[in-house]
Amino acid sequence: MSKLPGKLTNNIKQLRAKLDLTQEELAIKTKCSRQTISAIEKNRYSPSLLLAYKISHILESEIDDVFSTE
Repeated sequence: MSKLPGKLTNNIKQLRAKLDLTQEELAIKTKCSRQTISAIEKNRYSPSLLLAYKISHILESEIDDVFSTE
């Protein structure tokens, strides 16, 4: 039996910087709050699968390149 994944981590901040997007701009595009984006970036909140896909699409990246588990 395989091990269950650990904590979810992400590269949102780095990918946002490449596209010159602020947290506020990403929040508007994903229809969530800037505070939610901040909490996700700081690994304080795990997004829903739908939100994770939206973020990945906006950041022009595969979901596995945006999110990973420890």
